[in-house]
Amino acid sequence: MPNDITLSRRGFAASLAAAAAVLALPGPALALTAEAAKGLVDKTVGDVNSIINSGKSESAMLKDFEQLFARYADVPTIARSVLGTAARSASKAQLSAYTSAFQGYISRKYGRRFREFQGGRIEVAEARAVKSYYEVVSTAKLKGQAPFEVRWHVSDKSGKSLFFNIIIEGVNMLASERTEMGALLDQRKGDLDRLIADLRTL
Repeated sequence: MPNDITLSRRGFAASLAAAAAVLALPGPALALTAEAAKGLVDKTVGDVNSIINSGKSESAMLKDFEQLFARYADVPTIARSVLGTAARSASKAQLSAYTSAFQGYISRKYGRRFREFQGGRIEVAEARAVKSYYEVVSTAKLKGQAPFEVRWHVSDKSGKSLFFNIIIEGVNMLASERTEMGALLDQRKGDLDRLIADLRTL
């Protein structure tokens, strides 16, 4: 996957802490349960397995992955978190346009990553509470490769159970995309409208 950032253990722990702070649920107790979090990832993984082994063309698969992200991911939360401080100064219309463009961008990027799993399977193992969300551990088993972990972070802050982060082979989506989006915005001298237009083609 292009522009992947390999995080150190310290950086990985820090990014998890940052994600937890941004996405903390109100109240002293978790409304979400381990069973519900695992159930969401079971459904997501079931759809991922169906897509990667469907035999469809790449363009058709990527459309399916966008529908999957829209259904199971908390796209607005991911989009705002990745945009960082620029989200605070954006207008409502800009945020809406950015979120739509980001959904297509992230679906294509991670859809291509999951497409590399073609011929293999992802199997869900367990869920555990991590402060205000649940982490669900799954294992990708690909032909000719050693198995590796895919971790999903699940929250119900949006009003229903959705995942807001994926960690594939140690690469944290929120952390790496926050760095990537910051760089893309800097290249456009902070022009969010230019970023929105370009995300539709990346």
